[in-house]
Amino acid sequence: MPSAPQARAVAAALAAGLVLACGGCSAPHGRPASGRPQSGLPRSGLARSGRPPAGGAIADAGRGTAAAGAGVPGGLLTPAQIRTAYDVWPLYARGVDGRGQTIVIVDPFGSPLAGQDLRHFDASFGLPAPPSFRVITPAGPVPPGTGGEQRESGAVEATLDVEWSHVIAPAARIVLVETPAAEIEGATGFAQIVTAETYVLRHHLGGVISMSLGATEETFASKSQLLSFRSAFRLAARPGYRVTMLASTGDEGATGFTYGTRSLYRRDVVGWPASDPLVTAVGGTRLFLTSSGGRQRRDIGWTGSGGGLSSVFARPGYQDGVGTGGMRAIPDISMNAACQSAIAEYLGGPDGRWGPECGTSLSSPLFAGIVALADQVAGHPLGLINPALYKMAAAHDRGIVDVVSGSNGGPFTAGGHSVTVPGFRAGPGYDLVTGLGTVDARYFVPELARAAG
Repeated sequence: MPSAPQARAVAAALAAGLVLACGGCSAPHGRPASGRPQSGLPRSGLARSGRPPAGGAIADAGRGTAAAGAGVPGGLLTPAQIRTAYDVWPLYARGVDGRGQTIVIVDPFGSPLAGQDLRHFDASFGLPAPPSFRVITPAGPVPPGTGGEQRESGAVEATLDVEWSHVIAPAARIVLVETPAAEIEGATGFAQIVTAETYVLRHHLGGVISMSLGATEETFASKSQLLSFRSAFRLAARPGYRVTMLASTGDEGATGFTYGTRSLYRRDVVGWPASDPLVTAVGGTRLFLTSSGGRQRRDIGWTGSGGGLSSVFARPGYQDGVGTGGMRAIPDISMNAACQSAIAEYLGGPDGRWGPECGTSLSSPLFAGIVALADQVAGHPLGLINPALYKMAAAHDRGIVDVVSGSNGGPFTAGGHSVTVPGFRAGPGYDLVTGLGTVDARYFVPELARAAG
């Protein structure tokens, strides 16, 4: 969640009606980031602490330490640290930086300050601007007078997604897609999301679509109602489209919000669209980094990482070898999400603030940047990458780094009530906390390009 100064800055800017030609709007994640502390359970991950190599304007940009960025609070992770942690510098040195690719971010509501905030973010860390940054509203504009907590949360979400997908793929174009209705739980807001995504797909606007949003499967009125919203995902998987769909798995671990988000289920549940077999579900990990981005210890699974078994979708064929039973299991892959390894976000326009952000709302755009790099290497969009991910893991490809410890059990709090669920534990191989693990981009990007291409 935004800090109090961030929230005030956003609220003031929205009240003033600031709208930028290139600025955008996004919506709150169906599972709002909780800012909940994570447990200290150990986990496995990358051990490399290599330094960024020299080479090229992109490769050299933003290589400062955690102190880079005027006004950035200490202790928040910076672009340079994240790039080192995920080993992307060697790719930049070879010209693999997302050039020629487009990342699409879909967010209900959004922020009219997103473009301005991105410029401030880039200038603070010495990053190049994306080749283009567009905002579109194919499902209709955000209604005038929309405000309140959901509007402010939408601004935080949109800015987070834009800034941190750009960190990983700095030369990729960005399209921010606003939708005009909140996605809270259940079917609310999904008709507009489907309309917007169908427009993006039919107009071939990008090769990867990131969704930091979701609703607990059980909050839909029926299974058939949930299934009625899958048309865009089916279209994305068709020949001639081949667009990769990503969704964050949520921040309530093995449980999830009931309808209206005032309470949590007292049993294991998962969220959709992350649970859809046509979507890559991105869960959460915690990083332990030095000021240069080297690892002090191996990553662990984040307590809040949404994970478990679907109550709607049967196990897809690509998961036949992971031993999760007869239903679709999530996540598929994981990136940084923990509030103890929060990143720096700039938010609020000219009078904005730096603040911490965390949650799987961060994981999905980070991985969208990784997919954009792989699309560049392949020379075309990769489409549904899940079969390739599981083949890569089965082959013990170097780019997938196993996560062997951590848990996504409770307690979790909503509406003043605490709910404890046993959750799951990470372990060797696939697990319901971090999926197949995390990535070492130096190897993962070319391996994915080969396996999915």
